[in-house]
Amino acid sequence: MAHTPEGILEQLKQRQFAPVYFLQGEESFYIDTIAEYIEQNALQEHEKGFNQVVVYGKDVDVATVLLQAKRFPMMSDRSVVIVKEAQSIQDIEKEEGMKQLEAYLQNPLPSTILVFCYKHKTLDGRKSLAKIIGKHAVLLTTKKLYDNQVPAWVTNYLKQKSIKATPQAVQLLSEYIGSDLSRLANEIDKLLINLKPGTTIDEGVVQENVGISKEYNIFELQAALISRDPLKANRIIHYFESNPKSNPLIPNLSMLFNFFTKLLMLHTQADKSEAGMKKSLGSQAWKIKDYVQAMRAYPPQRCIDIIHYIRTSDLQVKGITGGDMSEVAILTELIFKILHPVPRFLAS
Repeated sequence: MAHTPEGILEQLKQRQFAPVYFLQGEESFYIDTIAEYIEQNALQEHEKGFNQVVVYGKDVDVATVLLQAKRFPMMSDRSVVIVKEAQSIQDIEKEEGMKQLEAYLQNPLPSTILVFCYKHKTLDGRKSLAKIIGKHAVLLTTKKLYDNQVPAWVTNYLKQKSIKATPQAVQLLSEYIGSDLSRLANEIDKLLINLKPGTTIDEGVVQENVGISKEYNIFELQAALISRDPLKANRIIHYFESNPKSNPLIPNLSMLFNFFTKLLMLHTQADKSEAGMKKSLGSQAWKIKDYVQAMRAYPPQRCIDIIHYIRTSDLQVKGITGGDMSEVAILTELIFKILHPVPRFLAS
C-alpha cells in the first residue's frame, strides 16, 4: 500500500511497525528520515547489539538480506534489518532475486522490521515485484519538489519545530538553498542552534547564519536588474568573482529564470489587478511591488528574450556551448544583455 512520509512517521511514533518498508524515489530526504527514525527508535539501546543490522546494497544480494530478515530476535520482541542504497543490490531486479523477495513479502517474519532504502529511482511498476510490494509492504515513493512547492515545505518544517518565520525569510531560504530537502533541513537545523527561544526568523537571521552576504547576493542582483542599475549589478558580479564557492552560477541562473518566467506569466494573464497577481504569485505575493516595477522595466517580448539569454547561459556554464568561458564571463554577458536591449536581428 502506498503511503505518505507524514503518515508513516506518525505510525512509527505510535510504535505501529510494519514487517516491510520499501522506500523509493528521487527525494532521499524522506527515505533517510524514516529509515533513521526506525534505526534510532524501533529498539532500545540494549537490544540493538544482537537485533539490529544495517547493510549496504552493493555488499549484499537478496538471499543475504532475507537470511538476516528471517532470524528470530534475541531477548527482544523484534529485530531490525535496514538495507541502505538498496538500489545497488546486485540481483534485486533479476528473476531469481525477485522471486525470493516476492516469496518473503507474501509471508514475512512478523518479528522483523525490514527496511529497503531504494534511492534516486523506482522499481518498474509493470513487474510483479512492484505490485507485490505495493500489496504486502509499506510503500513510499518520493518525488523532488517543484521550486514553487519549496516555501510551503520550509514553512511546514519550521512549524513542526514550533518556529516562526517571516515570508521573506522563508523565500530567502527556499531560493538560496533550492529544492534539495536534505540540504535545506541541514541549513535550517544549523540556523536553529544559534537561535534564542522565541525568536522569529527574518531575513537578517538567515543572512547571518546561512552565509549570505547582505549586500552581494542573487537577490540584490535581481533588485539591481529590476531598478535597472548597472553599477550595482557589476559590483555584485565582481563580488561573485571573488567568492565563487558561495555563489555558484547554475543556482543563480535558476533563480533568474524563475523570476522572469513569473514576470512573463503576469504580463500574459488576464487579471492584472493586484489581487489577481498576488494569487498567481502564491508564496511570493509579498514581492508584488518588485514584480509591478519589473513589469514596467521589462515588457513581454523583453522577458521572452531574457529567458532565451538565460537558457543560453545555462548551456554555456554546462559546457554544451560557449567554449571555455568562465562563470563570471557568462554572468557578465548575461547581465549586460538583460540591462541593454539588443536589436532583435543581432540577438543570439
